[in-house]
Amino acid sequence: MSRSTDPAPLRPRPSAPSAQDIALLRELERKVLWLASWMIHNANHVRPNADGLKVGGHQASCASLASIMSALYFHVLRPEDRVAVKPHASPVFHAIQYLMGRQTRERLENFRGFKGAQSYPSRTKDADDVDFSTGSVGLGVAQTLFASLAQDYVHAHGLAGGRPKGRMIALVGDAELDEGNVFEALLEGWKHEARNTWWIIDYNRQSLDGVVREGLYERFTGIFEAMGWQVVVLKYGTLQQAAFAEPGGEALKRWIDTCPNAEYSALTFQGGAAWRKRLMDDLGDQGDVSALIARRSDAELSALMTNLGGHDIASLIGAFDAIDHDRPVAFLCYTVKGFGLPLAGHKDNHAGLMTPAQMEALRAAMHVAEGREWEPFEGLKRPAAELEAFLARAPFFQGGTRRFTAPALDVPAIAPPPHEALSTQAGFGLILQDLARGDSPLASRIVTTSPDVTVSTNLGPWVNRRGLFAHEALADVFKRERIPSTFAWEFSPEGQHVELGIAEMNLFLTLSAFGLSHSLFGARLVPVGTLYDPFICRGLDALNYACYQDARFILVATPSGITLAPEGGAHQSISTPLIGMAQDGLAAFEPAFVDELAVLMEFAFDYVQRDGEAAPDERNWLRDETGGSIYFRLSTRALEQPKRRLTEAQRQGIVDGAYWLREPGPNCDVVVAVQGAVTPEAIDAVALIAEDRRDVGLLAVTSADRLNAGWTAAGRARERGFAGAMSHVERLLEPLPRHCGIVTVIDGHPATLGWLGAVAGHRVRALGVEHFGRTGTLSDLYAYYGLDTAAIVAGAQAISTGRPLRHLKAV
Repeated sequence: MSRSTDPAPLRPRPSAPSAQDIALLRELERKVLWLASWMIHNANHVRPNADGLKVGGHQASCASLASIMSALYFHVLRPEDRVAVKPHASPVFHAIQYLMGRQTRERLENFRGFKGAQSYPSRTKDADDVDFSTGSVGLGVAQTLFASLAQDYVHAHGLAGGRPKGRMIALVGDAELDEGNVFEALLEGWKHEARNTWWIIDYNRQSLDGVVREGLYERFTGIFEAMGWQVVVLKYGTLQQAAFAEPGGEALKRWIDTCPNAEYSALTFQGGAAWRKRLMDDLGDQGDVSALIARRSDAELSALMTNLGGHDIASLIGAFDAIDHDRPVAFLCYTVKGFGLPLAGHKDNHAGLMTPAQMEALRAAMHVAEGREWEPFEGLKRPAAELEAFLARAPFFQGGTRRFTAPALDVPAIAPPPHEALSTQAGFGLILQDLARGDSPLASRIVTTSPDVTVSTNLGPWVNRRGLFAHEALADVFKRERIPSTFAWEFSPEGQHVELGIAEMNLFLTLSAFGLSHSLFGARLVPVGTLYDPFICRGLDALNYACYQDARFILVATPSGITLAPEGGAHQSISTPLIGMAQDGLAAFEPAFVDELAVLMEFAFDYVQRDGEAAPDERNWLRDETGGSIYFRLSTRALEQPKRRLTEAQRQGIVDGAYWLREPGPNCDVVVAVQGAVTPEAIDAVALIAEDRRDVGLLAVTSADRLNAGWTAAGRARERGFAGAMSHVERLLEPLPRHCGIVTVIDGHPATLGWLGAVAGHRVRALGVEHFGRTGTLSDLYAYYGLDTAAIVAGAQAISTGRPLRHLKAV
């Protein structure tokens, strides 16, 4: 695939700001720094350390971004731009929103408190206009790259509605670049020709525990340039540049360039007198440079030596405004951690909080009167009317709402493929293939993606019909050369599959970006991602991040469990059903039969598009109208498919989490509850158990997650006065007599279903897998781990009264 070497301009280069505008921006930068510092100091929710001192406010961390963010939000950004704000810069972001009238004083006063402004920017918890949630470092950074890819997809498919392309911008801590997922994303971005992406690196050379290594910026520069990025280094501010032009300035510049990071930080903390002594000691009496130093007071010398590019509004705006193309750009902005505060430069300042005396000194320096700390323009030199008029012209805030909505797509009826024996994985592929053949609006908005396992997760037929997405068309060479191949994959801007490398973190960040397309870009997409089930754990942080942002997607994880017998423990999953139960924002299902899967996929395509605010449904006490994402845990084991036409009650039970495959009688001694691929063993066991136990029932569980969530919610409702609240699982188990025992079976951790005994006080024998798998035949592994028919019968014997089960030894 050819790569663009001369991309078209994104938008005209803006006119340079006037000297008056620069002065206004510097005034506003001071106000932003004060508000952010006061917000943290005023909070009652930072934690005391072992000495009883408040820490955790991140005053120093956020201070280093005040200049960059003021330049961005008050001058550079346009409404179509999206920003992932560095986690510790949250107070700066909230302060800017407050000055623009987009945040309330009450929330700022309650910073880090319940329903107050969040410690880290959150799309779902903050009231102001957060584009991307951040918190787990590195994820918000990489998210912008995949959001750029999603934006390109929307425009290539003609779904942008006339809205211009924006820049996806990340404010990045230099220590965040230690995160491996950032470099995984960089490589994926190179493959997909990432565009319109800016990463603005706060290069303050300090991390949580100390000062970063020397020469790190050179490594960063080399990596970014190797991936096709433009690198812009902002090292010197205008004061320094002017000083370098003076006689002796070159000697000063050489000293700055060779000074180790740790020493520069220490001198910054010590101030002007320390700078003077160290410079004179190192440079000696050299005439011009000595005179340059002598012409400045201690305060002026300190201001000069800390006037780095990342704190100089004029330098920042000049660099940002100079970019007139859509190539990705990394801005390496030299900054001082804690710039403008007494904490500046100290290696322990990461989580430090200024003392009351230090805050009073800052108040005096900022000319803020006591009791007027929250006044927007208190202490500034410029008239309030002039500042208000300037803010009113800020381009970023001119476009009204930046959160879009998009209408939901109708979901066509989905029928199960007519096969006598089929696995749920194969059934998923056939259902998607059938959708690909049609021309429904839903099919046109499905975007599939996979980390190098497209074929082995049965997405191949979909891709054959819908193609792969790329900026430029690329024919299938095998097809062109008439070489027989099962797959005819062509790249084009119209393609509907995004093929990723093998990094699962990138998969979940892609699902997150495409799953927010309706909100970010006003275009409804339905992303479907596939991967091997055990490797959910490799990308779990990014999966959690995607759900925390309320991104909407369908995750298909297959194959699962030890049922993938010959592959051994490395490809067999144990804990993933528990992840499905515990992960907020994700409804987890594990159907056994393909007709169940068809019902659930029809539900899923609708569910991921919902965003209502309805109260919990008193049928199951689940808040389904709020919607969310879906996780399907599927299997490669082909099962004989039941010959049946599902009733409406069965269809509803499949969606709610369980239904009776065999209804228990009034004197039931044993119920077997089974989820997923081990259902044939459960069916066989129930047939044998029923010869010696009364009215045996077989419960087909399609979602332990939804059963548990409904049960928990109904219990909470009863505690709040809804005496008649009853969940779906409570209605299912209520008729069982108290002496009845329950055997639960799953190819996964037994705790997934073991809680069923607590619903109505029944004894439970929970069967499942607790240890790493191994290679072998299916019968070998099921017998070894206690999932086969004999184990289920033995479990029934253990929890039920009566004569020994006659088939126990036979099986």
